[in-house]
Amino acid sequence: MNLESIPLSNGVKMPRLGYGVYQVDPTTCEASVREALEVGYRAIDTAQAYHNEEGVGRAIKGSGLPRGDIFLTTKVWVSNAGQEKARASIEESLRKLQTDYIDLLLIHQPFNDYYGTWRAMEEAYKAGKVRAIGVSNFLPHHLEPLLKTEVAPMVNQVECNPGCQQKQTLAYCRDHGILVEAWSPLGSGKLLEDPKLKEFGQKYGRSTAQICLRWCLQKGHLPLPKSVTPVRIKENLQLFDFQISQEDMAVIDKLECVGRTGSDPDNAKF
Repeated sequence: MNLESIPLSNGVKMPRLGYGVYQVDPTTCEASVREALEVGYRAIDTAQAYHNEEGVGRAIKGSGLPRGDIFLTTKVWVSNAGQEKARASIEESLRKLQTDYIDLLLIHQPFNDYYGTWRAMEEAYKAGKVRAIGVSNFLPHHLEPLLKTEVAPMVNQVECNPGCQQKQTLAYCRDHGILVEAWSPLGSGKLLEDPKLKEFGQKYGRSTAQICLRWCLQKGHLPLPKSVTPVRIKENLQLFDFQISQEDMAVIDKLECVGRTGSDPDNAKF
């Protein structure tokens, strides 16, 4: 399957759908990523804090796919913040992932010396070790200082789904040419029993999960569903042969907020 791609602000193209490995046990991560690659995913999202970069690296290495066919994302964790620590952690991620370059490198959370982390990421970007750089869980006031740097963020990965739309942050990203990636696009399962989403699933002959993911795509966001179940891994990929009508999109846009399933970026403690 050839997935649609979307260009970042620097022209680098990435698939419009990714496979996330948050909370995927290190011992099962390799098999899950291999399964995702076999059914057609080409964007894989991991992080230093997930403790499964090595499993991702083994899966990619053993997949038989050319490295250039896979878009690989990882993230610098809070404890590695600051220019020196971040620089060393990037080298460690490259080693664990068994790759010469990372396609997208993100700051995982807006805590500690993330400005210093950004300088280390700019260095890696200029050196060709990273093809694109961005952030995760950043609100507009966190993003603002980085927009004044030499290389502005290209991506902001935030919790985003029909029950947690973060409209202000998403509008800010859109206005500044920053692609939004949606983690927890199913609301950590909270939305799967939503009556209106289930109704739309029946209307379009799709699962509730597929409705949530298709909504993300049509809003211009890049969803990162996570599953270790082969049937679900494949199902979450089947989004490009149907479209939700504008009228139904408008209804979803007005769904009641179910709240965050993750931490508030302004008040989290790490």
